Amino acid sequence: MISVERVSKWYGDVLAVDNLSFEVQRGEVVGFLGPNGAGKSTTMRMITGTLQPDGGVVRFDGAPIADDLTAAKRRVGYLPESNPLYDELLVSEYLEYVAELRGLTPEQTRSGVSDAVDETDIADVFYRPVGECSKGYRQRVGLAAAILHRPEVLVLDEPTEGLDPNQRVEIRRLVGSLGRERTVLLSTHVMQEVEATCSRLVILSRGRLAAEGGVQDLISSRSGGARYVVEAVGDGVAQALAGLRGVSGHTAEQLVDRLRVYLDVADGTELRTEIFAMARDRGWTLWELHREKASLEQLFRSLTAEGE
Repeated sequence: MISVERVSKWYGDVLAVDNLSFEVQRGEVVGFLGPNGAGKSTTMRMITGTLQPDGGVVRFDGAPIADDLTAAKRRVGYLPESNPLYDELLVSEYLEYVAELRGLTPEQTRSGVSDAVDETDIADVFYRPVGECSKGYRQRVGLAAAILHRPEVLVLDEPTEGLDPNQRVEIRRLVGSLGRERTVLLSTHVMQEVEATCSRLVILSRGRLAAEGGVQDLISSRSGGARYVVEAVGDGVAQALAGLRGVSGHTAEQLVDRLRVYLDVADGTELRTEIFAMARDRGWTLWELHREKASLEQLFRSLTAEGE
């Protein structure tokens, strides 16, 4: 559906996107990740046609979007990070204005607005001024404006930025629902949203592609090592644990009534049985013992730290 081929973008002497290539298949919900300044927003704007690349090409269904930007933009719904709205308009007036800008007929406007209101669940604020809406409802209004012309592609840049936890959950659910019938490219710094809604990841670092693939596939590929957390009371806990086979490093943290030790194992060796036996033999009181699960956050930090 979307093909980004060797795309580059300069801002003066600053190279924001550097020879970037990736693809998004029809019907996928893809997480678009990277640290601040990695080139995510610039790339999204090039995909939506609001910026033109200095090199390379963006294609929809194999056709360069630059050949007919107007037609390409009709296929895309875009919610930018800033979510610009007109506070003095009613929500109904704002959506009708967006439909007019989109060139929809009166019949298409009625149908598109009605469906968008239903999908984003904003009927309660439909006749309320935009400026009186909560942050969560403002994001929903932005999403309604992005989908009222029934786009095939939905590009969302930080849709939950500034929302409270309850609002984040609601927008996350909404994005998952919208993704059932559209191709979605979702940029966010909230890893729970990515794991809950996305099937694939594209990770950028310094304007370049750091990784691309399925969420669990990428996490598994980076989890060759393991980390254990042990909390115990006894003599020589940290020193004894650090001497176990396969342990490549350790750190210790003194809690109020016990010691917490983190053990890094480079080859992923299973140590829980040995640690339990050691605690029994040495008479330790074992408060906690677990092996940490590889996480998307660890993957993100690993890939972007390498890029830095």
